[in-house]
Amino acid sequence: MKQKRHNKAHRTHSSRSSLRGVKRRREKVPTTARQYFSMPEKDQETWDSIAHVVSRVREGVSITRASEEFGIEPKIAIDRGRAALRKKSGRYVATKTDRLLRVLAILSTKGRTLIATRDSRQASLVGGHWAAVQRYLQTGDDSALLRFKGKRVADASGKRHLFLTDLKELDRQAAAGVLSFESMYAGGAR
Repeated sequence: MKQKRHNKAHRTHSSRSSLRGVKRRREKVPTTARQYFSMPEKDQETWDSIAHVVSRVREGVSITRASEEFGIEPKIAIDRGRAALRKKSGRYVATKTDRLLRVLAILSTKGRTLIATRDSRQASLVGGHWAAVQRYLQTGDDSALLRFKGKRVADASGKRHLFLTDLKELDRQAAAGVLSFESMYAGGAR
């Protein structure tokens, strides 16, 4: 019995000493479009999912359930989305807004254009525009598009992009197969 304890203690000590000086590698989160696009495609997909998870947590869904919805481990969502999450009464909640990088497609007269934003409010505007476009294409009701007429979205570098609201141009792009809600995130371009 004494021998077993000694061996266990020895193994624990050995493993600790072999890890001395080795820092735990923390995944770097992208803060620019260049960093995002230099990541492997699988990591880009994971990063896109983290932004979705944070949005779902902001809607009141638990971090575990939101992570399951997007096929990632809760631990990964917490680690990489930490800047947008807080622990409240033992449960993770999302901050009101966040500065996580999101690479999104917006519509222009040239079709889909990818922009990077570090403002969750700007990302929500883009999502609202896509929803208004889909509503118009599915029902012919352009009333939701009216709130975007003349409005712009700011990217991470501060450049402002005009929302496309011209109905003829939207119809043309829809006929060409350019428009689908799935194409809003950069991954939809793959």
